[in-house]
Amino acid sequence: MFSKRQVCNQCLLAASNCICQLAISVENPVELLILQHPLEVKESKNSIRLLTLCAKNIQVAVGEKFSEADLNQLLFHDQKLPILLYPPTPENTSMGLKHSADFPDLTQTPLSSLRLVVLDATWKKSRKMLYLHPILQALPRLTLMNPPESLYTIRKAQSQNQLSSLEACCYAWRQLENNPQVYAELLRAFAAFVDQQRHFIESSNL
Repeated sequence: MFSKRQVCNQCLLAASNCICQLAISVENPVELLILQHPLEVKESKNSIRLLTLCAKNIQVAVGEKFSEADLNQLLFHDQKLPILLYPPTPENTSMGLKHSADFPDLTQTPLSSLRLVVLDATWKKSRKMLYLHPILQALPRLTLMNPPESLYTIRKAQSQNQLSSLEACCYAWRQLENNPQVYAELLRAFAAFVDQQRHFIESSNL
């Protein structure tokens, strides 16, 4: 029997809370670039922990402030088109943010040439990350259209329609691929992840 001090070498969670058995293989044609705030790295409830075990086409870079050279390399290497997943910021002018580029016509664009960029952080921290990086501000921006209610009931939401990063990625992929049925299995795995984390938290508080 594992003690709580033992850690899984793959998912880096307590061995008694290992999520590796929930992992499924996900072939995502649109590459995913996660810019993860350092405070999220050790957060056991962080949904990217499961996503990195599942997605085949994913890169995670940890940091709050990236150098311009490093961020340019992350965003534009291999001549892919980076698209930032982020809601509109109508207060751009008052905050001094650059206007995002117009969303391109992707009708003739292969999915494999796209790079979906996601800020994995709390809402407040993601706004700071956006503010610190003019390159991100200027990217074309994808906004989710009518996503369903979040399954992510184990972390406090800062707005009514807030989603986990994993859910947001799934719904963004669906929009880009124009296929509302894909990634259903991944969302079911995420629901199991949420349920496992809830039980683990409850048992830890006994």
